[in-house]
Amino acid sequence: MSGNNWDRVPIDAQSVDAPLSLAAVFLVVTVGSDRGALSKVASVLGGLDDVVKNVGFRDLSGRLSCIAGIGADLWARLSPDRRPRELKAFTPVKGPVHSAPSTPGDLLFHVRAERSDMCFEFERILLDSLGGSVTVADEVTGFRYFDARDLLGFVDGTANPTGLDLPASALVGDEDADFAGGSYVVVQKYLHDLGAWAETPTHVQEEIIGRTKIDNIEIDDDDRPRKSHKSLATIEDDAGNEYDILRDNMPFGRPGQKEFGTYFIGYTRYLWVIEKMLQRMYVGEPPGAYDRLLDFSTPHTGTTFFAPTRPTLQKLAEGMRE
Repeated sequence: MSGNNWDRVPIDAQSVDAPLSLAAVFLVVTVGSDRGALSKVASVLGGLDDVVKNVGFRDLSGRLSCIAGIGADLWARLSPDRRPRELKAFTPVKGPVHSAPSTPGDLLFHVRAERSDMCFEFERILLDSLGGSVTVADEVTGFRYFDARDLLGFVDGTANPTGLDLPASALVGDEDADFAGGSYVVVQKYLHDLGAWAETPTHVQEEIIGRTKIDNIEIDDDDRPRKSHKSLATIEDDAGNEYDILRDNMPFGRPGQKEFGTYFIGYTRYLWVIEKMLQRMYVGEPPGAYDRLLDFSTPHTGTTFFAPTRPTLQKLAEGMRE
């Protein structure tokens, strides 16, 4: 069976290029310090693909997938001699007005499906299997909001790479051959002040985002002294080459608790690309001209992981069982 024939078989674990979904769970856990906890986690990671298939086979059209990302500290415990070249803990960013915190996390499980019950069932089985070896640090249930909009009312993810550009942007290549096919993953949980946002005129919202609200047309702000979120999040090297990342952001919320947010998750071939993006957003370009979206959206978490290919993930697990 060749190609991404999602309707015929369940999606493999670690499929970064799995299609965007209607539902998702973002689960971040820390792993106990004892050897038994580490062995249990390694065993569960080694069997992750079987859990995806067992739950996903109940409805192939549900397109269940799961990506496991491993943090720098846990990677050092699983494989102290070999690690992805850029893998490190999330670097906090402090700007003149806003800051991005670094928060704990050894493992990320990014669960996606067309049905929220499949995400729920997978997470339930996963946590039962992990048992007392882990502690949940953060858990967010996301949903696709109308025509892929965030809760601020703008279409999110328009600039995502597609086709052949996707692996070139999101997957490690020959520059780190031992970990080719894997991906660096950065997550941040943002909470929005929707009241303040609603009081902001639409044309100002559009200037902040860099796109029109109704029809999602890009606004050219190259000649403006204050750049939009869109422009600050566009990364180029010194030679003018643009570097994309793969975003699979999801809205989440609890209206009864006045909680409204966006869970940012970015997959990238080069970790420095997201780090530079965050520097531009928080510090500003030029310095001081920070991303005005941060006046309305506050990050509460920040964690970095590496999502290896499925064979690499299984080798890590087998190494702990030996």
